[in-house]
Amino acid sequence: MKFVDETSIHVQAGRGGNGCMSFRREKFIAKGGPDGGDGGDGGSVYLEADENLNTLVDYRFQRGFQAQSGQGGSSRNCTGRGGEDLILKVPVGTTIIDEDTQEVLGDITEPGQRLMVAHGGYHGLGNTRFKSSINRAPRQTSPGKDGEARSLRLELKVLADVGLVGLPNAGKSTFIRAVSSARPKVADYPFTTLVPNLGVVAPHKYRSFVIADVPGLVEGAAEGAGLGIRFLKHLTRTRLLLHLVDMSPPDGANPADNVSIIEDELDRFSSTLWSRDRWLVLNKLDLLPEDEREQRCADVVEQLDWQGPVYRVCALSGDGTQQLCHEILEYLEACWDEERNNPEAAEREFELQRQMQQEARDQIESLHRRRKSDDDDDDDDDLDDDDYDVEVIYSP
Repeated sequence: MKFVDETSIHVQAGRGGNGCMSFRREKFIAKGGPDGGDGGDGGSVYLEADENLNTLVDYRFQRGFQAQSGQGGSSRNCTGRGGEDLILKVPVGTTIIDEDTQEVLGDITEPGQRLMVAHGGYHGLGNTRFKSSINRAPRQTSPGKDGEARSLRLELKVLADVGLVGLPNAGKSTFIRAVSSARPKVADYPFTTLVPNLGVVAPHKYRSFVIADVPGLVEGAAEGAGLGIRFLKHLTRTRLLLHLVDMSPPDGANPADNVSIIEDELDRFSSTLWSRDRWLVLNKLDLLPEDEREQRCADVVEQLDWQGPVYRVCALSGDGTQQLCHEILEYLEACWDEERNNPEAAEREFELQRQMQQEARDQIESLHRRRKSDDDDDDDDDLDDDDYDVEVIYSP
């Protein structure tokens, strides 16, 4: 399976059926009058969320979709059959954008949620409709209307409550394996993670949250270095970011400098995303001598002047991860309670997510244009070519 998180399609609603011109002709009825029926309405095009899908690969190669047109009316005042609606299944978390106007038509975030993206054409009228006291034998009908046509861009952003950020090999995939049943690939080389991985973390029975691991960032990601910033858009739905730091980098770099690199890339990608709550997670403490751990951690926090929460874990052994997950759940439940009890808070959160998604869209489009201008003949750099194997897992 391929992971495709952005694609363009063209949808065409069905045309309405034409009205019929007919006159009643029966034995012993010389002048039966008009009996032409109306046409049927054209089918509309809907997008519907399907929780069994996790990629837009179905729309990778087939880009055009058309709903059924309505049938024309017939004699004896028979109305033509309406065209069947076309329902296109998309993953939960898909945003639909009109490519011509750049208007966001909707955001599908619940299983079974349906959004009309192209309205079917209205039916034509048969000549019966034009009968009047002064026009007893009308020879007038109306044609069916064309269905709505739209060019759409579909953007998939995974639904997660917590996002992991950090340099490649900071231990993000190991962390998600330690706290959930997800099993993303883990190896000792950079960019082992090529696509987002999701896991369901359940610190308590019947109480859980979803955590997302995206490919690591490197310095210059905003200009396309490494895997670039293309996957950061999947963090725009999260409420909390965990910044994982390798406390014993194999290249001997200063962990505080590595944190600053990621912070700068986040800020350049989206200032709104950068302003979200972030917790610092100092990982791989088992690689440090026991007598140096406290001092090394304190030095990193002091150099960064970090004001938020700081946690010390070893994702490989699971040390410290349980307490961290409990506190994450408490934080998220407090946010959810506030939104339920305060409509203004819910509206602010909605607006923040909308702003982050717009900033992400602008940044990725800007990077796309720069790459196109650098080399118009190089199709390998096309941001829409998401040809990577996928393992997007919701595992309890």
